[in-house]
Amino acid sequence: MNAPSKPFAITTPLYYVNTVPHIGSAYTTIAADALSRFHRLQGHPTLFITGTDEHGQKIQRMAEQRQLSPQEHCDEIVGGFKTLWDKLLIRYDRFSRTTDPRHETIVGEFFQRVKEQGDIYLGQQQGWYCVACEEFKEERELLDGDRPEKRCPIHSNQSVEWRDERNYFFRLSKYQAALEALYDSQPDFIQPPSRRNEVLSFVKRGLQDFSISRINLDWGFPVPGDPEHTLYVWFDALLGYVTALLEPDDEVSLDRALAQWWPINLHLIGKDILRFHAVYWPAMLMSAGLPLPDRVFGHGFLTKDGQKMGKSLGNTLDPVALVDTYGADAVRYYFLKEIEFGRDGDFQQTRFVHSLNADLANDLGNLLNRTLTMAKRYCQQQVPALSGADFPADHPLKQVGQSLQERVPQAYHAVAFSVVCEGVLELVRLGNKYLDREAPWSRYKAGDQAAVEQILYGVLESVRLGAYWLSPIIPSLSTAIYQQLGFSVDFNDFTNLHVTLGNNTHHTWGILPGGQPLQDPTPIFRTLDLPEGE
Repeated sequence: MNAPSKPFAITTPLYYVNTVPHIGSAYTTIAADALSRFHRLQGHPTLFITGTDEHGQKIQRMAEQRQLSPQEHCDEIVGGFKTLWDKLLIRYDRFSRTTDPRHETIVGEFFQRVKEQGDIYLGQQQGWYCVACEEFKEERELLDGDRPEKRCPIHSNQSVEWRDERNYFFRLSKYQAALEALYDSQPDFIQPPSRRNEVLSFVKRGLQDFSISRINLDWGFPVPGDPEHTLYVWFDALLGYVTALLEPDDEVSLDRALAQWWPINLHLIGKDILRFHAVYWPAMLMSAGLPLPDRVFGHGFLTKDGQKMGKSLGNTLDPVALVDTYGADAVRYYFLKEIEFGRDGDFQQTRFVHSLNADLANDLGNLLNRTLTMAKRYCQQQVPALSGADFPADHPLKQVGQSLQERVPQAYHAVAFSVVCEGVLELVRLGNKYLDREAPWSRYKAGDQAAVEQILYGVLESVRLGAYWLSPIIPSLSTAIYQQLGFSVDFNDFTNLHVTLGNNTHHTWGILPGGQPLQDPTPIFRTLDLPEGE
């Protein structure tokens, strides 16, 4: 177990507010929430930052199309993000908005630090610009095909625009050697390895200075000292992570923002914005003389039924409808267990239903239900008067349960949620086999009460431990399990969690209190049906 005093700060991207949140942004935020919950469970001071990037030409154009002011548009979309995060049981500490008045102060101070290093200069920018990405694209990146206009490789349905304008630039090329030294000395700075290799390949081709301002754009912060220019969305947005570190009543300054939680331990992002976080961001921080984040983790893309999702294909996956239909725990579990975090993943309705039924309804839920039913019948609806010390070291459930004490934290630290789930399922499935093999109903008929109690205690304790380790992923289901086992615990209540857990031993196998009253068995997860036609 890690030292309780070790702090942990994690961020999602600051999501662009051109449209309502989609399943991809929900995926990243679920993962960040699970990691922040794990660290809180371990007693670590934890800060979880999410939020929105609200400036730029795309936002301005979108607001004009909707006949709204840019701020009205942003406020509406932000409300959609916050509503979805609440539905998904996402408990963030800070919601950073780049339209926050405090953010302009932070951006201005950071700009001055970088400028004083000689790393900002006025130059001419020519090239193809993708408004959807808010990024200039190199010629070799653009898509060819049967359409005459040039197109972005990420937003293939949109044409890029030719720009020739005078902008401010950041001297990224100056930090080529420093970035290469960073990647060499800290191999885990970029994860997973496939993303690291992408960045190394990009950097080895030679870094070019990049534009950090636009002209003829009203929606954004003016460049300090030159209001004809507006700060480029990425230079502005990345600093939203810093602004979020301020307490509500703090004096607004860069030094104050960096005083407690900086540097960030983990930036979780989608792989499409890897370059900005793994190349541009550390170079900007180096220029300002600031410590770098510990890790940048770029996860893969999501598809549906093997196809890229898009409105033109009519196969988008609405996260609001999904959670309203199946519940937050079901959605959280599927995307973290069935998709190896870091790789591309696919959503299939049939697989979704079958996975949840097999793991949560049948394996976990049924094991709890049947064991509680027997405890009610054979043990006066109480936990048998035993403890982990009453089981030999080679007891199968104890062996696997104790192994999770090391395996599960390692998996969470590696952002390997599927490994966490499989480790717990190993214990749960073993519990089902153990119950069938030992047949406590037969032992009870034979009058062997001691054997009955040992069998039931071992299984109940294994279910409890599984619920504990899965609580960052399925907090409400874990709460239901704990409460049926007689604990007054709510894994969604961070304020009182460690008080209600009572001690810091719940990660160990064998702490279920003997004699504790049990609740009536109630299904924690009801079997799902496939939609008609599936």
